[in-house]
Amino acid sequence: MEKTPELLCYIYKNVKMGSDAIVDLLPKVEDSKFKSALTEQMHGYEKFAIEAEKQLTPMGIKPREEPMMKKAMSKMGIAMNTMMDPSVGHMAEMLIKGSTMGITDMTKHVREFEGEGCPEQALKLGRELITFEQNNIEKMKTFL
Repeated sequence: MEKTPELLCYIYKNVKMGSDAIVDLLPKVEDSKFKSALTEQMHGYEKFAIEAEKQLTPMGIKPREEPMMKKAMSKMGIAMNTMMDPSVGHMAEMLIKGSTMGITDMTKHVREFEGEGCPEQALKLGRELITFEQNNIEKMKTFL
């Protein structure tokens, strides 16, 4: 049972990073279809954050976001990347790379915790996040 909070906190951090990246990108987006896809993705991330927090609350745990320094580094990276190439295709590629990293890390965590007796509810949320990220990649491919 002790691995459950670790998995849920990881899910929370993961989706908050994705949501923050989209918040940083949205002001740079002029294409309405792309902006709509990003907004939809951001709302999806927020739903995962709410669910992870909901599962952690009965355990008396408040999830934390990434440290401010890591968030600032991510924000700077996004700013520099979009300054060099502000095209929709480039931004979609950036999001595909981020989602791919998220899938890889989440898959490792889910597999690790499956063997640790982690409750199915938490594992299911991790698997659903993987599927969500896979769908995000497919949507972003249409903007390449």
